[in-house]
Amino acid sequence: VQLQASGGGLVQAGGSLRLSCAASGRTLSRYGVGWFRQVPGKEREFVAAISWNGGGTDYANFAKGRFTISGDNAKNTVSLQMNSLRPVDTAVYYCAAELLRSSSFREYKNWGQGTLVTVSS
Repeated sequence: VQLQASGGGLVQAGGSLRLSCAASGRTLSRYGVGWFRQVPGKEREFVAAISWNGGGTDYANFAKGRFTISGDNAKNTVSLQMNSLRPVDTAVYYCAAELLRSSSFREYKNWGQGTLVTVSS
């Protein structure tokens, strides 16, 4: 499955962004899809994940209550709605897909190219 992440940009603290992960080649609903983020010099960090088969979502503690992950079968996309953004949320955000949902980036083989989110104070 090929993934394309989009929706990043510059936003002020307290603002919102909606990231999208569009898939081609395979039906995304067959996969677990995760969002991760990374800043220079640090390891890729789990943000949220969703699996349609059997349902279920996972969130990192920092994302709970602010971020929402959802899937759209018709568009074959997974979105990450991010509200109440903080400067510490500044990072490159990646989406990834694998047969099983996981919070570990090492479990994912299929990655999108990343989209930069910058939150100004």
